[in-house]
Amino acid sequence: MTKIPNNTTDVGFEKELWNAADILRGNIDASEYKHVILGLIFLKCVSDYFE
Repeated sequence: MTKIPNNTTDVGFEKELWNAADILRGNIDASEYKHVILGLIFLKCVSDYFE
């Protein structure tokens, strides 16, 4: 593992995560995909609020 100046470590799986996200997204148009992302962000905010 390589140290990055801001004290985080690069474990090397970021590319695999992006590839998995692309596969899961499939052939959805960006204008439709934004609704999915905004919904997930909303759920995260609500979850954080109630914790």
